[in-house]
This record gives sequence, C-alpha cells and structure tokens, in this order.
Amino acid sequence: MIRIKKIDHVAVCVADVDAAVKKYRDVLGLEPTTREVVASQSTEACLLPVGETSIELIAPKGNAGLEKFLEKRGPGLHHIAVEVEGIEGALTLLKSLGVPLVDETPRVGARGHKVAFLHPKATGGVLVELVEPAEHG
Repeated sequence: MIRIKKIDHVAVCVADVDAAVKKYRDVLGLEPTTREVVASQSTEACLLPVGETSIELIAPKGNAGLEKFLEKRGPGLHHIAVEVEGIEGALTLLKSLGVPLVDETPRVGARGHKVAFLHPKATGGVLVELVEPAEHG
C-alpha cells in the first residue's frame, strides 16, 4: 500500500518564471519562497506556498520535455505532486502492479527531495510526481 501524505505541489509550466511570479503576486498575492535551478533536470523551479502545499512554477533550462510541452500546449498545468512515505517501496509496488512509470528509481529534484514520475497513462492523462522530502532520509 502506498502511503500518500498530502498534495506537495501543483506544477505549472511557464516560459518565464519572473513574469509568472509577477502574475501570481498581482492576481493572488502569492509570494515565492524557494527558487532554484535544478541542474540535474535542466529546470528552474519556484515555489509559491498556499497553506500546506504550493504552486510550483517550472521553466525549462534546457529540459526538452518542458520545451516540447510549452510548444504544444503553451503555459499551463504540468503535473500534480503527492508526498509519499517510502518512495522506493511505492515505486516497487507500482511496478509490480504493472503501473506505467517514467522513473523506476527516484532521482533528486527541487529542494533536494527524492522524486519520481508516473506515466500519464497510469492516471488517465495526468502526470503525477511522487515526492519524498529530503528530511525523511
């Protein structure tokens, strides 16, 4: 059984993080807390906290998948991330059940967290990211 704790973030793909931050600040009054370039994923990520979760603005910094997403769809909802307990065990279980995965093993994502993506086929067209916070080991 997968132990899902909460929605960690909802990611919105944008071409320009600065312009997107301005829009979210002007329209919703949200202020960014964490902003970083995740070199391993060729992505810039900026978190806008909303209660216990966040809106994550992501922009390609050489990430072909995000560039393709923007070309095809324009800016918009990219994925939903859920915090899990024991990401390796969750991936092993999902793989054993035949769930299509983008990542069979976790990688390091924004904030140093362990992350892995399920293929959108697994959830009816929505890209889902599993996240295990770094402080959990």
